[in-house]
Amino acid sequence: MDRFLSKVEIKVNEKLYLKHPDSSELGKKIIAGAIELIDKIGFDAFTFRKLAAHIESTEASIYRYYESKHKLLLYLTSWYWGWMEYRLVFSTTNIHSAKERLERSINLITEQVTDENSYTHIDVVKLNRIVISESSKAYLIKEVDIENKEGAYTDYKQFVARISDIILEINPKYKYPHMLISTVIEGAHHQHYFAEHLPRLTDVIKGEDSISIFYTDMVLKTIMDSRKVKLSV
Repeated sequence: MDRFLSKVEIKVNEKLYLKHPDSSELGKKIIAGAIELIDKIGFDAFTFRKLAAHIESTEASIYRYYESKHKLLLYLTSWYWGWMEYRLVFSTTNIHSAKERLERSINLITEQVTDENSYTHIDVVKLNRIVISESSKAYLIKEVDIENKEGAYTDYKQFVARISDIILEINPKYKYPHMLISTVIEGAHHQHYFAEHLPRLTDVIKGEDSISIFYTDMVLKTIMDSRKVKLSV
């Protein structure tokens, strides 16, 4: 699947950048370097000055592509969710059972990305780690409403909406599909982070896909309990 997706162009809201990074080798170098550096030192310590030194360029050249490091983070997270949506569609196409499509979707949400060679200039393994540990900083800000109106979070919302629609296939009367799926996504990110850094806050078992098992069970039971019927779709 990832080999096929490496040939797919992920489109990102043009308001998130000043110059499209894929339009030049420098732009691609900025993206690759930013992912590597944020993964290494964290977003709070990350600056365009450090990035410029890391890629042997200048701050001025980076500012021609992004007006701030916040916009760069928005670009990276938007690209990630666009990529995840393509993976979701590819994984669930031609699957008749809504229950199986939902299970595949939850597995996609909760798994850790392992394919290091999906894109030439985007290390999706490192980007996945950035999304897990840093992506909330893209929307937990005072300007969130303004940026939302500009479409900064469209890719994330579309991803959540696709899986919410599957839930409604199973139970059209379920009232909280978006709440449920966004809770799974953010919760899974927390559990991966806790497993690596604060293990006493989680119950991840080595050698077991604990996070996927937990959230699949939680979602299916939640839908069953709300409808009181068997999931035979």
